[in-house]
Amino acid sequence: MGLLVVGSIALDSVETPFGSTTDALGGSATFFAYAAAFFHPVQVVGVVGDDFPSAELDRLAERGVDLSGVEHARGASFRWKGRYSADFQNRETLDTQLGVFATFEPKLPEAFRRAKLVFLGNIDPTLQSNVLDQTETPDLVVCDTMNYWIQGAPELLLELMKRIDVLMVNDSEARQLSGDWNVYRSARWILDRGPKMVIIKQGEYGAFMVDETGVFCVPGYPLEEICDPTGAGDAFAGGFMGHLGRTGDLSPANMRRAMVFGSTTGSFAVERFSVERFLEIGPAEIAARARAFADLVHFDTTNGFDE
Repeated sequence: MGLLVVGSIALDSVETPFGSTTDALGGSATFFAYAAAFFHPVQVVGVVGDDFPSAELDRLAERGVDLSGVEHARGASFRWKGRYSADFQNRETLDTQLGVFATFEPKLPEAFRRAKLVFLGNIDPTLQSNVLDQTETPDLVVCDTMNYWIQGAPELLLELMKRIDVLMVNDSEARQLSGDWNVYRSARWILDRGPKMVIIKQGEYGAFMVDETGVFCVPGYPLEEICDPTGAGDAFAGGFMGHLGRTGDLSPANMRRAMVFGSTTGSFAVERFSVERFLEIGPAEIAARARAFADLVHFDTTNGFDE
C-alpha cells in the first residue's frame, strides 16, 4: 500500500527556552517521512536547492524513504527561522526564505501516482489539488493546512475539502476556518463541507477525531521535558498514516489506533530539536509508549450507580 507525502523539505533555525539550532533539517514532508518510516515505506515529493546537505537526504533514504520524487533545483533551499515563548504556547516567525520552494510545482513519478495513502502537507491549496489530479485511485487522502491559507485562499481550500477524506488542523485553525469558537461545532462544520473525518490537534492536550460515528480523543503524553515542538503535527500525521499503511486497515477501529500511534510519534518529535529524537529510537520504544497511552485512559467503569 503506497504511502505518499507531498510537502516542504526545509532548513530550520529555532530558538526555544532550552537552546537553539541553526539550519537543522525541517519541513512538513521531512517530519512526516521520519515518523511514518518506522511503520511503512514512504514516497516523498518535494524540492531542495543546490545548497541542501546531501547527507540529510542520505539518512532519509537509509530508512526506506523513496526520494525519487524530490526535485533538485538551482537556488537556495527553503529556510524558516522562529522563536518559541517560555511556555511554548506562542511562536514568532523571525524569517522565512522560500527559495526554490516559491516556484515548486509537484510532479509525481509514475510509480507514485498509484499510492493508496496520500498526505498533502501544508502547501498552497492549488498545489494540493494539482497533486490529487496526478494520483489515480487513492484509498485515503489526508490534508493539512494552516491559517495563512485559511485567510488567504479560503475558496480554494473549500473546493479542495470536497476531494479529501480527512482534514487535519489544530484547534485555532478549525475555529478560524469555521468562524465558530467551539472546536466540536467547528469539526461538524468541516464535515458538512466534504471530508469524512476531521482530526483536530490541541498541542500538549492531545488530539481528537470526529466522524459520523462520534468523537474519539487521545490525551497528550505527559512529558517532563519538551525541547522543540516544531514539526510535531507532521510527525503526528506520519505515525497516523504509517500505521494505516502497515496494517492496510482503514476501519473506524483502526483509525482510532492510528490516532494513538500518531500521538506517540508526535510526542517523541518534541523531545529534541529537528528530527534528532527519531535517530535515537526504534519500534520497541514506539510500541512501549503506545501501550503507555492505553494506560493513561484505562479505568474501571464500575460505580455505585451500577448496583
